[in-house]
Amino acid sequence: MSESLRILVIEDDPSINEVVCAHLTRQGHCCVGAFSGTEGMLHLEHGGGSVPFDLVITDLMLPGMTGEDVVGRIRAASATLPIIVISARITPADKVMLLTLGADDYLTKPFDLDELTARVNVQMRHRRRAAGEDAAAPGPAGSEGVAARAGDGSPATLGATAPDIPVPANSRLSLRFRDWELDPDGHTFAVAGEPVALTRTEFNILELLMARPQKVFTKQELFELAWGEPYSVEDSTVNVHISNLRRKLKPTGTDGYLQTVWGLGYKLSLD
Repeated sequence: MSESLRILVIEDDPSINEVVCAHLTRQGHCCVGAFSGTEGMLHLEHGGGSVPFDLVITDLMLPGMTGEDVVGRIRAASATLPIIVISARITPADKVMLLTLGADDYLTKPFDLDELTARVNVQMRHRRRAAGEDAAAPGPAGSEGVAARAGDGSPATLGATAPDIPVPANSRLSLRFRDWELDPDGHTFAVAGEPVALTRTEFNILELLMARPQKVFTKQELFELAWGEPYSVEDSTVNVHISNLRRKLKPTGTDGYLQTVWGLGYKLSLD
C-alpha cells in the first residue's frame, strides 16, 4: 500500500473496535481506538499530537455523546476530515440525516472487512485528489467556467461514463463561474469573495459543475466522478449533497445557480 492513514475508530463494542483497528493496522494504517463519543472528541481535540487524523470511523449508537453529535461536531470543526459511519441502525432516513450532517460514507453492521477497506481506499483517493497527487491525462480544452488549468489529467475508469468530463488535475488553478470562485489546490470556495465552507464531497461536485457550466451532469456521472464508485439507481446520495449545497448557498443568494434539469440531472445556470 502506498499511503498510510492515521485513523480514529470510535466504537463502544470492544471486540468490534479491536477487530477494525487490527484489520486496518494490517493494511498499513495507524489506528487509535476510542470507546465513546466523548473519548473520540478528546482524541480529536487534544490527543492527536502533531500528526492530525486523516479519517474518522464512528458508530452511531454510542454511550453519552451520540454518533450524530460526533459527526456534527467534527464537521463544524473541519469541512474536509473524512467520516465513515458504521451502525446496525442505518435506515434510508438515517442515511439522509447522516449525509446532511456531513458524513462521507456509511456501512451497515454486520459488514465485511474487505468492504471497509474499499471504503477507506475511496477516502484515500479523495485525499490524494484534493492534494493534487493523482496523475491524469489531458481533458478537453477549457470552458466558460475555467479560468486556467495546468498539468495533465485523465478521468478515472468508470465504465463508459462521460469520458469527456475533466477530472481534477495536478496543480489546478482557480475555477470561476459568475461570482463563484473555487480553488482546487487550496480547497477553498468563495461567493463574491466571501468564503463558504464545503465538505470534500460538496467541493468535488462543485468542481465538476464549474469546469463545465453548460453541461448537464447526470446523477450517475456526478456520483461516479465525485466518489469513484459504481452508481446504484436507488442511491439518493447525490440528491442529498445537492440539497446541502443549495442550503449553504442560499444565504449568498446564489443557490439558484445550481439548476435541476428534470429527468436528466444538474447543471449551472448561466441566466
